[in-house]
Amino acid sequence: MKRAVLILLSIAVFLLPSAKGADKDKPRFVAGAASSYAGHQTLDKITIAAVPFLTDEQIKSAFGKADPLRYGVLPVLVVLENGTGKALRLDLQAELVTADERHQEAVSPDDVQRTGANLKPRRVPGGSTPLPIPLPKGIKKGPLNVWEIEGRAFAAKFLPPGESASGFFYFLGEHEPGQRLYLTGVKDASTGKDFFYYEVPLQTQ
Repeated sequence: MKRAVLILLSIAVFLLPSAKGADKDKPRFVAGAASSYAGHQTLDKITIAAVPFLTDEQIKSAFGKADPLRYGVLPVLVVLENGTGKALRLDLQAELVTADERHQEAVSPDDVQRTGANLKPRRVPGGSTPLPIPLPKGIKKGPLNVWEIEGRAFAAKFLPPGESASGFFYFLGEHEPGQRLYLTGVKDASTGKDFFYYEVPLQTQ
């Protein structure tokens, strides 16, 4: 099993230069250290930050001319730092939880790119759980069909010890006071054992 982990590390290191080369002509976006953000949590030597991007400056730095907020899409930057001394496998599942305990799953970058109208969650009659209204299918088009939406999304599946990974999760709706990000799917790469879930408050910078 340890040999398999070492092989995966080697593959990740081998692919890294080519990935950077592919994006060399793209505007650069660099996340800060997880502990540098107001909304962060450290558990089992893993530090996770969750940052809602709400200002024009933040949106422009990550998405250029595209503005997800204008079309009812809330981008949340997640930064994960691995201080465990072990390699991690990341099968992350993210939910947005409101102050009154409503849960909403993240939508895929692919669905965000198909968004062309102001989409907001609707609520189940008599209930408290928001459901996304149906997203348009078929050919991608519209103002959010830009490479940044998928290119900036959280995509890391493997994280060596001492390293960090970052990217965005997307949610339909608006930022509300008291929201927090519920994150699962962080595993020990050698054993497959799950780490505890993380519940990180969304705090503006």
